[in-house]
Amino acid sequence: MAGRTIAKSIFLLLLPALTACSIGDVRRPPPDRASASPRPVTAPPAPRPVADVDEVRHVGVAVPQRYGPPTVEFVDADEAYALFGVCDDGSAAPACPALLFATRDGGRSWRPLRHPHPTGVNHQLYAARGRLVVGSDDSAWYASSDGGASFVRQPGTVPPPGLTGPPGRFQATDDGRVNRWDGRRLVPLRAQPGLPQLQDVAEAGDLLVAAGADGAGHPYAAISTDQGRNWQRTVVPAPDGAVGVLRPVGAPDGEAWLVGQRSDRMGFPALWRWLGRWQPVAADHHPDRVLSAVPVGAGRVAVTGPDGVGVVADGRYERVAWPLGPEHYLTLAADGTLVARAPDEIMLNVGPVGDRRWIRLVLARA
Repeated sequence: MAGRTIAKSIFLLLLPALTACSIGDVRRPPPDRASASPRPVTAPPAPRPVADVDEVRHVGVAVPQRYGPPTVEFVDADEAYALFGVCDDGSAAPACPALLFATRDGGRSWRPLRHPHPTGVNHQLYAARGRLVVGSDDSAWYASSDGGASFVRQPGTVPPPGLTGPPGRFQATDDGRVNRWDGRRLVPLRAQPGLPQLQDVAEAGDLLVAAGADGAGHPYAAISTDQGRNWQRTVVPAPDGAVGVLRPVGAPDGEAWLVGQRSDRMGFPALWRWLGRWQPVAADHHPDRVLSAVPVGAGRVAVTGPDGVGVVADGRYERVAWPLGPEHYLTLAADGTLVARAPDEIMLNVGPVGDRRWIRLVLARA
């Protein structure tokens, strides 16, 4: 984990119709960008054409110009955190001690937080409901359960289980167990899915899904309909080619999916959809390389990558004209908001399915 600047995890949220869609999630590489100040100043609209978005939030923040772009984590459409941790030239403290900010109104305004260790290097940021974690290279992590009002120091170069990871009440740990987050710590479930390899767990509607792939690329999954008190092993049909990591994903409408990441991480993933059993999902004419792929409801999966933006639907991959580029990395927040990150902006796709809107957020150093 050390040396990794945030950008947590996966992808697009979209409208039911392909022609007028919006987007949804899967998970993670490029750093996320956008930050803040106690007295945000409304700046002129961004120079890029914005006819394809519904709203532009272009906010100036009281951060010295010498700082580079920030890391930003959105918990939901309103709550987010921004961390400025490096100078424009890539150096860190003492020239650019870490600056931490929070917003509760979707990035329209930001307030400064006290960073618990601003003079560290290789700063990291994780945020989920009820969890805010910052890290640096001082062999410790700092966790907050009150939105950054206070932090507790956690020693170690690797964050303790439960401090980081995808949003949700359940989390898989390296010891191969499913745990429930009780607000302060992870508690192992009494009943475990019993898979040969456990890599991740996720809630999808009324289901709790655990999944993993072994060293030979064989996929495994189990489901629970009672919050992990009992588990049922399920058959996952063999994919076309091996998978390195198998992740369960809950789409915004509660659909359960498995996304099989290839060993090279950029190969087009293997896909399965739960319809009383795991059904392989074809994607004819799909691109070879992807940046992100995420189920978005209504039986569809959104994809970004060098080929642009597209959707898998009805067994085919088709390009779509969304206000995103191949550089946007997509994750899905806890409330179903799509967060699309690029080096110079964040795009938010918000609202109920069928009536979603695009918001462009640019945080400029003042």
